[in-house]
Formats: sequence, structure tokens, C-alpha cells
Amino acid sequence: MKKYLRIAEKAFIVLGLSFLSGVFGVDSLGLVLSSAVVTFIRFFVWGMSTLLVAVFWKNTIITCRNNILLCILSVIALLSFFWSEFPDFTLFNSRDVLMMTSFSLYFATRFNQKQQVQVIANTLLIGCFLSIIAAFVLPSVGIHQASDAMESHPGAWKGVYGHKNNFGSMMVLSSVTFFTLPKENSFLYKWFGFGFSLVLMLLSTSKTSLVLSFVLIFIIMFYKNFRWHGKISVIFTNIGVLLLGCIIVPLLTYWVELLTGLGRDATFTGRTPIWTYALGRLMERPLLGYGRGAFWAPKSPYAIEAGQALGTGWVAPHGHNGFLDIALDLGLIGFLLFLTIYFTAFVRALKQGYATKNLEYLWPLAYLTFLSINNVTESILLRGENVYWTLFLTVAFSLSQRKTIQPINIPNQKNYLHVT
Repeated sequence: MKKYLRIAEKAFIVLGLSFLSGVFGVDSLGLVLSSAVVTFIRFFVWGMSTLLVAVFWKNTIITCRNNILLCILSVIALLSFFWSEFPDFTLFNSRDVLMMTSFSLYFATRFNQKQQVQVIANTLLIGCFLSIIAAFVLPSVGIHQASDAMESHPGAWKGVYGHKNNFGSMMVLSSVTFFTLPKENSFLYKWFGFGFSLVLMLLSTSKTSLVLSFVLIFIIMFYKNFRWHGKISVIFTNIGVLLLGCIIVPLLTYWVELLTGLGRDATFTGRTPIWTYALGRLMERPLLGYGRGAFWAPKSPYAIEAGQALGTGWVAPHGHNGFLDIALDLGLIGFLLFLTIYFTAFVRALKQGYATKNLEYLWPLAYLTFLSINNVTESILLRGENVYWTLFLTVAFSLSQRKTIQPINIPNQKNYLHVT
């Protein structure tokens, strides 16, 4: 009986991660599924997550107690409708925060990190196969169509993730996950999943994703091979690597054509005017911001003015920078809370990664690096319901659970590392 219950738990996690990654969204499989089915999946994931964290309430309380700042940040996001520019919109979408938090609490408390990496890999591989099916059987779902007058990426694959950039980003996550799979998985499965992800990434035509994937693999290998030489030096070295990655990826993505004379936009395809405008508005409400999602809400005058700053009249759906958007949502108070939580998790992930030779224990470090770099030019933190924020919560919750990993022995060096 326990075996079947465990299979059911894994199936639920796969369903939840698929939903949060946008597989059933209005621009993907939601186009062919009835709205009633999509709504059922949403409330099933939310309801079951809430029920399960209540069933395992002891683990939930312990995990929350170890992550007080993260709980405070979630509460601020939930209560931000009180000062939101569009309180009804913010309050209605508060359910996303509740769903992502309860789901990640359940995922972190019921699955250890090795199991998490395996389930995430399985989920993303299913997404890869669904994307292949969508591209050939439902091309209007799986491929950007030239027949659409508003389409600017004809022929680019979007799979079951709604847009080529989303598809490319998910394939980056897939490639990193397969690269860090536990050694118990077969060699063929690991490298098939890794190669499959790269091929689909190429079909998405997302150059950012391709550059990001190779930069991340390089950084993972650096983390794997660079060994401990003192607590302070290694932390600053790796934070330096993280910041360097945040600079290198956008530069390689948006400046190569400019430097080779092809005339690509040197303002990160219009992002910098939006950032300048949004930062100016942030200074008008610096402490608590505009409320979650309110700044870029439908019919928001700020979104309209941001488009006017570009001189195109295009209404921006978000700020194309996750750090900026979280500041606009929750102010500098929320932003500083996020930074504190992020770097606490990053240091814990460093300690864990350097305490073991098993690649799966590098996955949290790789994911936090991916999240930071990807949010320089995209907004995939607290916006809407999304798998990125859910996995960030899962990583933070998991790293705080005080499960001991035996440190590796480094010849001729004092063994500073321990994870508790």
C-alpha cells in the first residue's frame, strides 16, 4: 500500500510542476482543453497541497520555523492588496502565492533532495515529449505560426510552454537537472535527457537559453572542481562567479550582433527604457511598492506609460527583470527580504555542494545560479503562478531542514565544511 501511495505522491508532484510551468496555460494545452478542466487542475493542485501540508503538519511547522523570513515575505505578498493600486486584482491573485507556498512546503518536506532532482527531471522529460507531440500534431500550440499577424517569431518552437522564451528557459532547467542527476540513474537516461533538452533549446531559437545553458554547465563544473580554501574566500569567490554570470549572459546574448555589425538593439531589446521608467516610479513608493502584480496589471497606467517610454505604445506585461518587479510589488522591504533569503540559501547550497561529491547536491546551487542569471533580463520570480518561484521556495525549505551531509576529506586541508 505504501508503495502505491508513494507513486501517487510522485504523480501529484509531476502534475503540480507541469501546471506551474505553464503546460496547461491559455497559450499552450489550455487552447485545446476546456477551461473547466484547467480550473479543476488548478484547484486540485492547490487543494491537495493545502490538505497534505495540514496532514503532515509537524514537518510543516518545523520547516516554517526554520524559514521565518521566507514566511514573512509570503505574508507581505499575501497582504499587499491592502496598499495595492488595484486591490481586487492583487487579492484575486493571492491564491497563486498560497498555492506555490503550500505546494513547495509539501514537496520539500516529503521528498529529499535526491528525490526532488529525479522527479523534476521526470517532469521536464514529459514536457519535452509533450512538446514534440504538440509541434507535429498541434502545430498551432507547439510552434509560433507565420499566419498570425501579431506573430514576431514564426517557425520558432514553443512546445507546451506558450512562448519560445518560456520553452527555451524550461529546456535550460531541464539540461541542468539532467546534468546533475544522481549516479543511481542510468547513464543512457541522463545523457539522453540532457541532449534532448539541448536539441529542443535549439528549436526554440532562444539564444539567451543556449548561452545560459552552457554558462551554467561551466559554473557547475567550476563548483564541482573548485575546492574549499577557507570560509570567507570561497564564499566571495563563488558570489563573484554568480555576479559574473549575471553580466556575461545578457552581454553575449544582446551584444554579439552589435559588435559584429548586424545592428541588434543595444538597449537589451528595449528593456533599459522600461527599467529607467520603473525605477523612477519605485522611488515614489519605495517601502512597500505598488502591491503584488499591480504595477503591470491590465489597464495599469504605469504599464501604458512604460510602453510610451519606448516610443511604441506597446503595453509591457512585466518589467523584464525579476528583481525590479519584486521591488515594484513589495517595495524595498520585500526586495531586501528576498535578497537576504536568497543569499542565505546560496551560502547553504555552497556548503552542501562542497561537502559532497554527488552531483545532485549541486542542484540547489545550480538552480539558484540559474534563477539569478535568468532574472536579469526576464521576470520569473513572484509574477503569477510559476514553477520558478515554487522551486526557489522548495530549495530554500530543503536547505534549512538540517539534514547532515558528511563532509568530503580534502588532503592536506583542514576540514571546515559541515552541513547541519
